[in-house]
Amino acid sequence: MAIKKQFLKSKPVCKVTFTVPAEEAKNVAVVGSFNEWDVEATPLKKLKNGSFKGTVDLETGNSYEFRYLIDGSYTNEVEADSLAWNDYAGAENSVLSL
Repeated sequence: MAIKKQFLKSKPVCKVTFTVPAEEAKNVAVVGSFNEWDVEATPLKKLKNGSFKGTVDLETGNSYEFRYLIDGSYTNEVEADSLAWNDYAGAENSVLSL
């Protein structure tokens, strides 16, 4: 898994690209505080090489908790900036700091 951050000079926005290698998966999405944890808001697109990829524009100066939803199972990003415990989920979430 990978995260790529591209900070824009013209406005306080960072283009964040999420890439998840999941050749056997049918559906992959990224859910988090930036999309109200909506499982349908940010689906990732399957590429020919079997990985899933998607880009989200996020406001800089904030931290965002998120997880990947791969065929109904949640998983964290190994390259996240940090992890944060979430009592509601009863698990750790990945954290993206911009």
